[in-house]
Formats: sequence, structure tokens, C-alpha cells
Amino acid sequence: MFKSTFAKYLTAFVIILLISFVILSSIITTTIRAYVMDSKQESLVNAIVKISKQCSTYGEIDTALEAPITMEILAPILLEYKNVKILLTDVDGKILLTTVKTHKVGDDVLPMLWHDEDLGSLNIKENFTHQKDKEGRDYLLYNGRAEVIGNENYRMCAKEIFSGDKHTGYAISLISTTQEDSMVLAARKTIINSSLWVMLAAVVALYLITERVINPLKNMTKATKKFAKGDFSTRVTVCGHDEIAELGEAFNNMAESLDNFEKMRNSFLANVSHDLRTPMTTIAGFIDGITSGAIPPEKHDYYLGVISAEVHRLSRLVADLLDISRLESGERKFNFVSFDIAEMARVILISFEQKIGDKNLDVIFETDEDSMFVVADKDAIHQVVYNLMHNAIKFSREGGKLAIHITRTSNKKIRLSVYDEGQGIPKEELPFIFDRFYKTDKSRGLDKSGVGLGLYICKTIIDAHGEQISADSPGESGAEFWFSLKEGVASHKERPRDI
Repeated sequence: MFKSTFAKYLTAFVIILLISFVILSSIITTTIRAYVMDSKQESLVNAIVKISKQCSTYGEIDTALEAPITMEILAPILLEYKNVKILLTDVDGKILLTTVKTHKVGDDVLPMLWHDEDLGSLNIKENFTHQKDKEGRDYLLYNGRAEVIGNENYRMCAKEIFSGDKHTGYAISLISTTQEDSMVLAARKTIINSSLWVMLAAVVALYLITERVINPLKNMTKATKKFAKGDFSTRVTVCGHDEIAELGEAFNNMAESLDNFEKMRNSFLANVSHDLRTPMTTIAGFIDGITSGAIPPEKHDYYLGVISAEVHRLSRLVADLLDISRLESGERKFNFVSFDIAEMARVILISFEQKIGDKNLDVIFETDEDSMFVVADKDAIHQVVYNLMHNAIKFSREGGKLAIHITRTSNKKIRLSVYDEGQGIPKEELPFIFDRFYKTDKSRGLDKSGVGLGLYICKTIIDAHGEQISADSPGESGAEFWFSLKEGVASHKERPRDI
């Protein structure tokens, strides 16, 4: 696929270059020809104007025009315009005099000024076109070959000669375009040769640049095919600091995230499977023991209590999974009302009284005011506060400190923090503790219950409120979790709304 794409781009690039060079060649050669010929055409027009005036003073142009008179007319003009050739014709275009052809007199080669032989004719009326120069002077123009005066291409300018009011002939000035044609041809060859070298260099550069771009894309394509098969270990080699390198780094970061996600997913499935299997095995074993009579009747109540606890544990796990599903799909709606979060925290803390007593925890509960109102979904925030306190108690050391602080910040926010003196969270794990499928028990492993879904649910709820939740662990012991909410008022009567 990449080779086919490169071939298409290369073909298109070469075609564009060829068209560009053809257009460039045409523009340059046309400009050269126009510049050279326009500069010489002025000389041609000036020459025929002077010849026409001079010839008009000698009467009719015919075979009676003798060489001395001709030289008197033409010599100054030929001397002034050295590259210009002269023709004199009658009204029918018959050439009476020419300086194009020459004859030898002694050691000198002189223009043929004699007219005692047939020099041929020019079809002036049909071949010449009427023109005006910059000064508004009329003249006739012809570009092309005239076999009667030679085998070269000429540019010829003609002007009528009058004797009084009688048209007696034409004065024609001409110049060969062979030199200009050679110059244009040389320029065109130069452009073509230069174009070929430029095209070759461009094609080589295009190939190298394209390979530089395509090779990483090829590697990414191979890697994505492996990703599709479940192998997230592949990485692409990143070279340089350009956009392709940035794309490669982004690709590797994505691969790293997918790999971590896959590992967390596998760990999550293993944990869920274990946490489902363990209570079910316990429940099945105790029920079988009761029904078979292996457990005496006087202990039935005790083991039924164990079975009930395991059933509640399964229920909480399923509830957490359902919560995650509803939060991620957007099915769970939040009703925003104003309520006292300080009172909510007190009630939740009292509900953990037995567990706090079992661990002999030193509880600190501080608020800026007795009542601290926030605008949020009350049930969702209750779930967040409950989870944070439950985790803090679970991971607290025996006789440790449990501190809850509710404060008002400078930007009209209410901040609730929960601190425990249990085992700390390593810094390298802090960025991941709110991730989906990430279980922090491996770092704070005093209590192996749960599958690590609580903090993910808390973050998802707080994110849905447009607020922040974070965690800090200052050292090897202790951890603090906090979140913020918008401040509300006691008399807030805002109508609940869905988001």
C-alpha cells in the first residue's frame, strides 16, 4: 500500500515539475525573444522612416536610380544602423536594390546596389501587416523566411515611398533572426538541462523524505496489527524531533497506556473472579454444612451471619460494577441541590463508630463552621465521602489518627479532606490510584477486601461535578484524600436539574 502511494505521489510530482519547467521555459524564451527583437525593431522602423524620406526627394523609384544617388541615400543610414539590411522595391514589390546580397570589388565585399538584374519580388500587400510604433508611426511588419533574399528568417519593416502624392515604391529594413533563434535555443537547452538535474535532485529528495515519513508509518501499521491481536508490547523507534517523531512518541504513549490498561484489566478480572469465587465458596460450604448436618444446630445462627456478610459483600461488588457501567455510559443523572456537607460527614463518621472503636482510632473532625453548604448531587457525594472514610479506616494503623477537615477556600469552594496514619502510598503509584482497574491494596495491603473500584467511582463522580479530587502521601506513613465542591447557601432553593 505504501509503495503504491509513493508511486502515485512520485508520478504526480514529476508531472507537476515537467509542466512547471515547460511553462518556465516558454516564459523565459518568449521574454528573451521579445526583449531582443523589440530593441532591434526600433532600429528597423527608424531606418525605413529615414530611407522613405530621403528617397521621396529623388522622385520615382525605378531603374533610373543610379548607384551614386543610392549610396548618398543609404550610406549614412547603413553606417548608423550597422546590422540593418535595406531593400527598395517598386509598388508591386519587385526588388530594385538590396544590401542583403553582396558582391566583391577588389578586396572589398560591398552590398549589391545595382538593379540591372532580376532580384526577385516580395508579396508585400499579402504578407505584411500594418503596425504602429510607440511614437504612433505607421509601418508594415513581416516575420519569416523570404527565399528571394536568403534562406534565413527575417524580421522586416516596410514604409511606403511617395513622390508627391504618388506611391512609387517601398523602403524595407530587415534583420536576420538567426542569432536570436540561436540565443533562444541555447536558453531553452540550458533550461531543459537544468530542469533535468533539478528534477533528478527533487526526485531523490522526495524519495528520501518519503522514506523518512513512510518507514515510521509502516512500523506503526505493523504495531497496530499486533495490537489487534492483543499484543501491546510493540513500540516504534523514534528518531529526531519533528512531527513524525512526535507522532511516534504519541503512538508509544498510547501503546504504553493500552498495555497498562490491559494489565489492569487482567488484574481486575482476576481480582473480581477471586472476590466472587471466595464468598460463593464460603456460602456454598456453610450451606452444605448446615443442610448435611455437619454444622450443629446451635451454630447455625453464627454461620448464617457469616453467609449474610458474604452476601452483602457480593452485593457491594455488583453495585460497584453497576455504578461504573452507569457512570461511563452517562445513564446516571445528577440532581444538584444545596445541602450541608458537614452534617453529612458527621452522620457517615458515626456510622463507622464500631470499626473506629475496633481499631482504637484517634478521630479529629474540624470544620470552619458548624454548617458548610455545597451545591451538588447529595446521594453521589454521600457515596464519595463514605468511600473515602471507609478506605481511611480500613488502612489506618491500630491506634492511629483519623482526621476529617472541611474548609472554605478563597475561590468560593468547599474542600473536604480525609487523612489516615496508615501505610503510605508510594509516589510512583499516586498518579494511578484513581485509574480504572487499579487496585491500591498491593501498596496498602493490610486489608485485602475490595477490588479497587471505589476511588475510580469517586473520581468519576467528582469529575462529573466539574471539580477536583486528589491524594497526597507525605511519607512512608499516612495518606490524605481530598475533593472540592461549589459552595452553596442554607436557603438555596435551586430546582434540581439533570446533567
